Amino acid sequence: MRLREDFMENKLIVIAIGGNSLIENPKKISVEAQYEAARKTASHIVRLIEKGNRVVIAHGNGPQVGFILLRAEFSKHILHQVPLDSCVADTQGAIGYQLQMALDNELNKIGLKREVATIVTQVEVDPNDLSFNNPTKPIGSFMNKEEADKRVKENGWNVIEDAGRGYRRVVASPKPKSIIEFESIKTLANSNVIVIAAGGGGIPVVKGKDGVLTGREAVIDKDFAAALLAKKLNADLFIISTAVEKVYINFGKTNQKALDSMNVEEAKTYIDEGQFAPGSMLPKVQAMVDFVESTGNTGIITDPSNLFEAVYKDKGTKLNK
Repeated sequence: MRLREDFMENKLIVIAIGGNSLIENPKKISVEAQYEAARKTASHIVRLIEKGNRVVIAHGNGPQVGFILLRAEFSKHILHQVPLDSCVADTQGAIGYQLQMALDNELNKIGLKREVATIVTQVEVDPNDLSFNNPTKPIGSFMNKEEADKRVKENGWNVIEDAGRGYRRVVASPKPKSIIEFESIKTLANSNVIVIAAGGGGIPVVKGKDGVLTGREAVIDKDFAAALLAKKLNADLFIISTAVEKVYINFGKTNQKALDSMNVEEAKTYIDEGQFAPGSMLPKVQAMVDFVESTGNTGIITDPSNLFEAVYKDKGTKLNK
């Protein structure tokens, strides 16, 4: 299924790129290597911008937050611990910087001048979200039982044993309610600025009855936050960039099948059948269904190298109402 050639003309596209897509080789994870991965992704996004489209970019940060937590573990005897909400803020700045530089450089190559801005983004969550009572999202490095027991006692962590590999901290993964900086994001996007926002799903905050915001140690799913942003902006197109070019059913089996397109009802059926793995493709399809069902606009799931071809050619998996 191909979008009309005249469809993507000065349209608003929200693109969610995974934190792992900024790491091409798990054995080569230097800052320089991550920049090069960001540059490659940026080169494909710039092709969409060159067509006259406005772009808002959200990104994941799972591996990068893990690096910060690991550094904190090694330095805990001399430095204070960094709360998880601050870790997310750190990665929004660092990844935003890399994407800004990459986009600036790729735009400069084609002689196109556009402003790029990163918004440190707080995302409101419900303090009564059920995930706070049942944290399941693993973060950080593995621990032995002695260290895990110490963390539970001294820091109040929730810890689980992970398939015989050791113990890991788990945190809540609440659903996003609202985006605190939404009006700033909207104003910039409407002014033709390339915006990087809601990095890592946003910094999780709760709002008290007096309107005071406080951070929470939690992880918001990047795809759900990006879908909320795309809905609020009424984006013409929402793209989730992931590790594979298309969505598959019966993935990994002899009868696996790549999907060129699906509608909302088909996607819901596949979800009910358990076709998509939790923590992998499932939240991406769920987020896409939410966007398409709410707006009636088009969604695409594909990999970074096929971002342009998924819009203008036949790559990727299209989702329509």
